[in-house]
Amino acid sequence: MKFKNFLYIIFLTTYYSFSQENNSSINGDFINNFQSYNDDPLIGAIAPEEKVLNNAYLNVIYTKNNFSIGLRYESYLNALMDFDSEFQGNGIPYRYITYTADGLEVTAGNYYEQFGSGLILRTYEDKGLGIDNAMDGIKLRLNPISGVYLKSFIGRSRTYFNYSEGIIRGVDMEMDINEMLRIENNGSYIFGSSIVSRFQEDNNPKFNLPQNVAAFSNRLNIMHSGFNYYIEYAYKFNDPVGSFSLESNNYAPGKALLSNLSYSKKGIGINIESHWIDHMEFRSERAKEKEFIINYIPTISKQHTYTLLALYPASTQMEGEFGVQADIFYKLKKGSLLGGKYGTKININFSKINAIKNGTSFLNDSLNIRSPFLSYDNDKLYFTDFNIEINKKLDKKTKINFIVSNQKYNKDILEGKTPGEYGTIQSTIGVVDISYKIKKGHTIRIESQALRSKPDPNATKKGDGHWVMLLSEYTISPNWFFSIQDMYNFGNYDQTQRLHYINATFGYIIGSNRFEIGYGKKRAGIFCVGGVCKEVPASNGLNINISSSF
Repeated sequence: MKFKNFLYIIFLTTYYSFSQENNSSINGDFINNFQSYNDDPLIGAIAPEEKVLNNAYLNVIYTKNNFSIGLRYESYLNALMDFDSEFQGNGIPYRYITYTADGLEVTAGNYYEQFGSGLILRTYEDKGLGIDNAMDGIKLRLNPISGVYLKSFIGRSRTYFNYSEGIIRGVDMEMDINEMLRIENNGSYIFGSSIVSRFQEDNNPKFNLPQNVAAFSNRLNIMHSGFNYYIEYAYKFNDPVGSFSLESNNYAPGKALLSNLSYSKKGIGINIESHWIDHMEFRSERAKEKEFIINYIPTISKQHTYTLLALYPASTQMEGEFGVQADIFYKLKKGSLLGGKYGTKININFSKINAIKNGTSFLNDSLNIRSPFLSYDNDKLYFTDFNIEINKKLDKKTKINFIVSNQKYNKDILEGKTPGEYGTIQSTIGVVDISYKIKKGHTIRIESQALRSKPDPNATKKGDGHWVMLLSEYTISPNWFFSIQDMYNFGNYDQTQRLHYINATFGYIIGSNRFEIGYGKKRAGIFCVGGVCKEVPASNGLNINISSSF
């Protein structure tokens, strides 16, 4: 069915439902991002020919009784510079119809899905990363008996305004033992199992490639008396990853093990997690770019929100890494010596990520590179982060958040640089965030950050050196907000690059509508969410963001 006809049916159905005053609803949201660009040779910003670029999205969802119909209109004229240039033009790449009744849910069209933690399947949308790998096909969900949940699907994954050549199929089963057996206690035991496969014809004259590639995973989640333990193991059959223009390719199977143990009660929380990954990148079409990835390996490091803490983020190395993370939260009681009148929150976090032994790489001449299960290479460090955060309410009007962090960042590996170019950069970061309530509805926040880095003595390049950042934000609740930020690369080893990156923003919120206008400079760098990263080009210009929900 053509998109135009699909849209026409939705509006006819909506009109009929409202005219009959029956039980139905329509909701959605709208987002529009404008960005102007100026040439700025100092920061390496190059303006496109259009000078102004635009991303816009309109979601509309109509529901009536057991039916739900939705679509998303997208416009890239042309796409913002931090998006792939393949996002171009207008269209309706996302549309679906869902029917639900008696424990059965059927979706025809586009849909998102995730099995377990995503080790073998996760299709999702993230506008910040420019990712949307929605499936197009049929999806079923079934709850045949109490405690048993089944999911299955078949489809092709989205890439820009097109779809991959590979056909993706999957089945997932989850069993809640307590619910099945009607056991009532303070524990819960949930078991899940999944299988996903891709079919793609072998038309490569050089390599004998498998047309059907399968991956499976099993998971267990145990919850009891404040404890929560989750473990998942995944295996992917040989799925050659390499450059088909080279005389090399890796036919080794992929393996992954993820484990998470947490404990929490009033005033304390402890979380310990680890993962071991080997050759687990799963794409909807072989030998394609990251836009074709249909699985997800969650990062094993803390997701910082402060700018300088996230300047050197860890990106998950799906071809091979071993990582561990420990996170401890503790609240000092009110009235205690250190807790004071309002109590004090302390968060201690440590993460470390290393290469695995015989780390998989298609650049090796071997055609079957295998790593010993659960092995790691202690001499090949990717990333470490040790940070302490203290959150304290000083009085009724003042709050302070203090963070200090020490990080090591293998820039060559995590950003795909030439070996020995930057090596491992060490940095120490401090953050002080103070919020003061002037009067009812009026709050000012001052954020100060500093980063001191130490270059790798064996590298040919030293990196950006030291940074400071100062941000001031004023909020008049519930409508207005204003902020100004300056990032200053005062310690760059290249004195011509000791630059200020100043950004000013103000916005207005009324009801479900939000308007924001900003102007300033952005440095080129890496932007990551949950271990998935993209390169962001330098820019200098005006941006206008408008969003609304209904």
